[in-house]
Amino acid sequence: MPRRKSLLAQMYESRQKAKLQQQKLEEQAARAWAAEERRVAAQMEKEAAQERRETERAAQARLREEQQAERAREQEAAKAERLAAQQQRERERQAAAEARERQRREAAERREQQAGEADRRRRAVERRISEAEVRTEAVRATVAAFERLLIERNRNLAARSRRAEDAFNADGPEAFVEAIQRALATSVYPDGLDGSSAAQYIPESRELWVEYELPRQDVIPAVTGYRYVKTKDEVVPEPRKAAEVNKLYERLIARVALRTLAEAFDVAPAALVSGIVFNGYVSAKDRATGKPVRPLLLSVHAPREEFAGIVLDEPELDPKACLRSYLNALISPHPYDLEAVTPVVQFDLRKFKFVEEMNVVAGLDSRPDLLALKPVEFEHLIRELFEAMGLKSWVTQASKDEGVDGVAVNEDPIVGGLCIIQAKRYSKIVGLEAVHALAGVMEDKNAAKGVLVTTSWVGKASRDFAARNGSRIEIIEGRHLKSLLREHLGLDVLIGLPKLPPGWERHEVS
Repeated sequence: MPRRKSLLAQMYESRQKAKLQQQKLEEQAARAWAAEERRVAAQMEKEAAQERRETERAAQARLREEQQAERAREQEAAKAERLAAQQQRERERQAAAEARERQRREAAERREQQAGEADRRRRAVERRISEAEVRTEAVRATVAAFERLLIERNRNLAARSRRAEDAFNADGPEAFVEAIQRALATSVYPDGLDGSSAAQYIPESRELWVEYELPRQDVIPAVTGYRYVKTKDEVVPEPRKAAEVNKLYERLIARVALRTLAEAFDVAPAALVSGIVFNGYVSAKDRATGKPVRPLLLSVHAPREEFAGIVLDEPELDPKACLRSYLNALISPHPYDLEAVTPVVQFDLRKFKFVEEMNVVAGLDSRPDLLALKPVEFEHLIRELFEAMGLKSWVTQASKDEGVDGVAVNEDPIVGGLCIIQAKRYSKIVGLEAVHALAGVMEDKNAAKGVLVTTSWVGKASRDFAARNGSRIEIIEGRHLKSLLREHLGLDVLIGLPKLPPGWERHEVS
């Protein structure tokens, strides 16, 4: 039989068992703890993994969001860039369009400027060409007027023949000559020819002697015309050959002689004048000495019956041959060289009835009163005024002047012409009838212009009538006359009007 263990052994064994049990328990607890730790660790790992996954998911989500935001930003930026590029392209397109439009406008402006410049050049050329044509036409018109001298003679003088005869019967030879000269003075000559003459009547031989102031050779245009030279952009003259100038001058003085003879025969009654002696002189300068000379270039004695056989209107009539061959005239072989001839009849020039010029200005006081002048002095003063203004002028005969106190000629080939002058030394208003009379004389004399000069004034009706005639009638009233005399003759005159018209001041005429 087994031996029974002692209590100590049992206690020890129990303790060992308990210890083992404790160890087991501890081991179990340790294993459980370890398992728990492992579980907790696993759980924690799982949770950590979950958390990491969550974190990763959140990070990925944030990344996705960031990526989406980045893509959105990129898209927005791309969109903005595209918009900016589109706007830039639009701006560039507009700029290009504006540039093209500007270029188009500039090109149009250049074309317009070029066209304008070309048009200005064209107009300038046309003006110069027109100027050349006008000046050429003026030259041709001058020559043509000289060529028509016989055809355009005064054909109305025969109606004044009875008046000349009455003057002879009433007052003798001097009145007869005066009537003839007054009639001849109504003949209108082309510019450059004044037709001035003096005359003497020989009752015993029934002859009229006429001394005529021939034109100088310089009335013949020294050019045939004008032409425009494009390379120089100038209007240049085309000189006339000296031989042609000489020939035209010879024909001109021959025509002047025939015209004067024709008009003198028309106005002179056949019962009183059976023949006319014509002597044509020219006032010039001696080329060798420079002194004044007056050579006789043409002299002819024309019987009335022989002269009546000349057909002056025949275009083929040679005036020089007519004088020399038919009327046996003495004509200078070289009139352009002032080579004189001997007159066919010698007579005393002191018997001629010249219209003497009067130098009124030299005899005036420091401040003369125009109303104190004699009528003839006033007329000569007006003549001197017109001459100082650049016109040729003459005072007509004092009696039977047909309302003409003076004649002036503007030698401008384009705007010039004959000017009829009425000089009214009045202290009261000049009536409308004076202006009407001036217009009638202008029409009768075929004058280009008429001037009424008065120390007084005219009324509104007179001014309106003059205005309706354009620039053909001019009225110079007293205060205007005073200023003209000061300007052109240096005269400070008075006009002692007893009454001033409305609007005038005393200092304007005093």
